Amino acid sequence: MEIKLIGLPGIPLLKEGDDLGEIILESSENMDLPIEHGDVLVIAETAVAKIEGNTIDLNSVNPREEAFEIALATGKDPKLVEAIINESKEIIKVGPDFIISETKHGFVCANAGIDESNIELGLAKPIPSEPDVSASRIRDKIESFTGKKVAVVISDTQGRAFREGAIGVAIGISGMEPLWDRRGETDLYGRELQTTNIAVADELASAASIVMGQAHEGLPVVLIRGVGYFDYLQSDSSGAKSLIRPKKFDVFRK
Repeated sequence: MEIKLIGLPGIPLLKEGDDLGEIILESSENMDLPIEHGDVLVIAETAVAKIEGNTIDLNSVNPREEAFEIALATGKDPKLVEAIINESKEIIKVGPDFIISETKHGFVCANAGIDESNIELGLAKPIPSEPDVSASRIRDKIESFTGKKVAVVISDTQGRAFREGAIGVAIGISGMEPLWDRRGETDLYGRELQTTNIAVADELASAASIVMGQAHEGLPVVLIRGVGYFDYLQSDSSGAKSLIRPKKFDVFRK
């Protein structure tokens, strides 16, 4: 199987109200790369935050006492800490330069997913309020114009427990299931798989982040072509929530 990762050039610095689906279509046309059946479009959450106006003006934030206490422990700006608290259901762990929390969506990540990169000074961008809906809206625009079935993944850059560095992960998805349950299949030696459940949405987001980059690359949209299991996992009712491990199975918070 061959998979192609293609960064779509010409995506402008986005602003609130921009039609990202239309911009993606224009970019693919300019590249002479028409959208095909089974294409997966991975979109950086920064792009989604901008078109949805989902930003926080840190200058307007008034930190509470708890924010000042956490800021002292972490070295972070109290206004940023206040924004993290506001976007969290639970503050799980605080340490030097990090705050691990559970977001309103249920994601467990650093700083409630709030990021200050690739956005104007003084602003911060939280995770989209409904990333699955955001993905579905863009997918609907592309499918209605092209008549092709595609998937859209909204990606974020996050760390992983017990490992250094950050990778792309899926926080929203539309058009295909985020998990590929392979239990019951057999391995090369005929043994039945008992626990194998592949987080394909995260794999696609991570692969796309190699092309997107994390600095000034200016490629917030990556087209992935050749995903052989697309038709098997294609779905009109998918969402990223199934990627979240239920808290009752979280042995580290018990």
